[in-house]
Amino acid sequence: MNKKQPISIIIFGASGDLTQRKLIPSLFNLFRKGRMAGVFKIIGYGGTEFTDQGFRDHLLKGVRQYAGYSSKDEEWGSFKSNLFYQQGHYSNLEDFKKLVTRLGALESGPANRLYYMAIPPSVFPSIIDLLGLTGQSKEDGNWRRVIIEKPFGTDLPSAQLLNQQLHKVFTENQVYRIDHYLGKETVQNILVTRFANTIFEPLWNRNYIDHVQITVAETVGVEHRAGFYDGVGVMRDMFQNHLLQLVSLVAMEPPASLHADALRNEKVKVLSTIMPIQGKLVAANSVLAQYKGYKNEPEIKSNSTTPTFAALRLFVNNWRWQGVPFYLRSGKKLAEKQSQIIIQFKEPPLAMFPVRSTTGMTPNMLVLYLQPDEGVHLRFEAKVPDTIAETRSVDMEFHYAEAFGPTAIPEAYERLLLDALQGDASLFTRADEVETAWSLIDPVIREWEENQSPALSVYQPASWGPIEADQLVARDGRNWMHEETRKLLEK
Repeated sequence: MNKKQPISIIIFGASGDLTQRKLIPSLFNLFRKGRMAGVFKIIGYGGTEFTDQGFRDHLLKGVRQYAGYSSKDEEWGSFKSNLFYQQGHYSNLEDFKKLVTRLGALESGPANRLYYMAIPPSVFPSIIDLLGLTGQSKEDGNWRRVIIEKPFGTDLPSAQLLNQQLHKVFTENQVYRIDHYLGKETVQNILVTRFANTIFEPLWNRNYIDHVQITVAETVGVEHRAGFYDGVGVMRDMFQNHLLQLVSLVAMEPPASLHADALRNEKVKVLSTIMPIQGKLVAANSVLAQYKGYKNEPEIKSNSTTPTFAALRLFVNNWRWQGVPFYLRSGKKLAEKQSQIIIQFKEPPLAMFPVRSTTGMTPNMLVLYLQPDEGVHLRFEAKVPDTIAETRSVDMEFHYAEAFGPTAIPEAYERLLLDALQGDASLFTRADEVETAWSLIDPVIREWEENQSPALSVYQPASWGPIEADQLVARDGRNWMHEETRKLLEK
């Protein structure tokens, strides 16, 4: 980002929760760190009636709560002078013409522009069309970019239609589809762990890895998202985007560089080699469940069959991963808030040392903790002192909070907004990546909804999900390892 070039950031849906809770606190932190352009303007657009000062006062509440800001003036005083508000409808051409006039007055000359869609997906097409009709997408010596919030469609046809609508007005290199999971420092650390450490990459294949487990667990229920969630469910909400993104980062081949296209090419290759799960294979490779009491939640239909938990077994059908299962699970109202990736290595080919007959040799395990205790753990075997050859599992561990301080990890949106301003699309999803992910998930959802296969299970809140999820991995002679990883954290 050339800090000498003026930048205008236009946020559609600026009176909403996302802007107050995430976007403005993140932009404010970038400003405090000196990472914003020397001349910038942030223009909020929405249907709520605000004056510029009223908008600033509204946003200050979020900055105080979510950016840890407690000072009375100075930094906020300098930042807020760049905040403005424009009231208007999302489907009114005249209102968009007024936005053009307002931007011209505020910019007082050529400026780059970043448009942020902090609004429901149903409104995207209208805004995109009006940006095109009013000439706001044209790049005449200055760039124009648009950030699209997920969900990117509700199935493959809707995702394809959304991409077609976007491409009528913006080229693909102008479009930044944001998945906040990719902005997490710990998710980016997956690539560093793999490719900056030669002790791991030679072992990162079917010859040494037994299986991979990816868990994204929440302790909360649907809360204020009930109306939205009941029409979406866990598969559309978590698997199509977050979990498949994690699979692609774990399984991808080394990119030629960290350039956006090189990185995203490898991720798409992984998704395109995942063996399709469809028809009768869905029941054998998936579990869906709903927590007890879900139907009693406000705004939830009494006959709802929306899954709040799902588990999936995938196989990446390429040379590196042939035969290695990837077990994915995610759900609400589970026992712990936990996002982690477990790489379990194979057992030694020969039991040279005495082992407990009930458990056998303990395999090595690499755990990448994405949240809440961000870090990396490596479990290996060591000899117990004063024994002939008894072994015990020990671990080497790294915690971000210990190494860099408890506040070292920035909000994911902070990194993603900075990347979009700088034109780095590495952590944003490309059109073909979105469509490939949907092509994998669509057949699973279709089998669930049309044939009720497998049947919807019920699980107790504060548990680790239904027994069917345990049976899914037990059929392969394996088990979910939440107990083992908890013991690592408690050490």
